[in-house]
Amino acid sequence: MTDDSRPLPLLGAALSLDMVETHRDWLFERQRDLELQDFFEAAVLDGEWRERAARARRVLDGHTGRLGIHGPFWGFKIDSEDPAIRAVVTKRLLQGLEAAEAIGATQMVIHSPYTTWDHNNLDYNKRGRDAIVERTHATLAPVVKRAEEIGCVLVVENIEDKDPHARVELVKSFSSDAVRVSLDVGHAHYAHCSTGAPPVDYYVRAAGEMLHHVHVQDADGHADRHWLPGEGTILWPSVFRAFADWCDTPRLLVEVKDQRGLMKGVEHLVRLGLAE
Repeated sequence: MTDDSRPLPLLGAALSLDMVETHRDWLFERQRDLELQDFFEAAVLDGEWRERAARARRVLDGHTGRLGIHGPFWGFKIDSEDPAIRAVVTKRLLQGLEAAEAIGATQMVIHSPYTTWDHNNLDYNKRGRDAIVERTHATLAPVVKRAEEIGCVLVVENIEDKDPHARVELVKSFSSDAVRVSLDVGHAHYAHCSTGAPPVDYYVRAAGEMLHHVHVQDADGHADRHWLPGEGTILWPSVFRAFADWCDTPRLLVEVKDQRGLMKGVEHLVRLGLAE
């Protein structure tokens, strides 16, 4: 159970536009936080994203909860050693911000550069840690500048991250209010069970007040399941205690493969007395 002296956190969701319409009553009744997942594919960003943005504005008319998008991520890392590749990544992320601005989103999720391989080699290779930070800055400098201009925060999500502190230090290195930490609890659970990382609540503690965004999904620690909460082995009470103790109202977005069955996962966390 979370601290009884504090209100329970309000769950939101990461959904496609189609599923926003399916779960409209639940989202709008409490003006829940929402992350749209319609603007990360290259074909969309190079094609009909403006039509999707116009549809999003129609579908979200009357929604006053906090709004974000998942930014592009397929096919690249934000710390590529190749300057030509970095230029493409910068372009894609700027395209994501253009879509975010068009719909009034105030967060965009991007993916951490850290891999499992990195964890065992950062202190073996000369300047390993500094080099990742420098390459990431080279990619993101114009993206961070644009995010600052439009009032959108880039939140850096753990993917393979084994060390929960490295990503936090990377975020802090920008010294910008437009760069903060995201946590995917299922990814952290995978790293804990399969690569020897600490448990999920340690990721929360490492981020502390820098944690502004959370993907809530269940998993078994073997793969990136994105199961409904209650279907996997995550110890949810410890995770939500850490939110209450270490963070200040990050967006808690249920991100699952079974978006149509979203409410089953939401109801599991509500029954546990962890969220509303």
